Amino acid sequence: MPRPCLGSHCDSFGALGSARYTHRMDDRKHLTHVDDAGAARMVDVGEKAVTNRVATAESFVSMQPDTVRAIREASIAKGDVLGVARVAAIMAVKRTPELIPLCHPLPITAVEADFQIEDRGVRSVVTARVTGKTGVEMEALTGAAVAALTIIDMVKALEKGVTIEHVRLLSKTGGKSGDWFRPAG
Repeated sequence: MPRPCLGSHCDSFGALGSARYTHRMDDRKHLTHVDDAGAARMVDVGEKAVTNRVATAESFVSMQPDTVRAIREASIAKGDVLGVARVAAIMAVKRTPELIPLCHPLPITAVEADFQIEDRGVRSVVTARVTGKTGVEMEALTGAAVAALTIIDMVKALEKGVTIEHVRLLSKTGGKSGDWFRPAG
């Protein structure tokens, strides 16, 4: 029998949210971030092996050709769009556990944030590295998301309709679950 989610996010979504976030009581033992009583918990990674872990995520911000041109020509009134977005991505990676409730604080060893200006917008690619007991997927995703939001903030005076099309994991390596790469296409 489905049971409404026990997380606090269900309350804010009302009946529709409760129907969307359901699980069976039997499945609770398989949920790593839920204890036996259904309360959220941080997973104990104390016994896990320390390994080198790398995750790469991307975001894509779509915009009008005139806005793309202004970024290319560095003529945005607020300044260097991609330079500011790069710093924002790095800061976001380092602060992920402050934003995502059940993430462990990690000793990040490196962050790379690269940008590709395309005809339809800007692609941000963020790679996070750590030598630790848990992965850096959320850190890379947070970096890519904040880079996208920063791009929007930098160009919003020029174009109000700028849109984040996606934020997604591209790859992760290291750890017990092994390597994963997003299939092409």
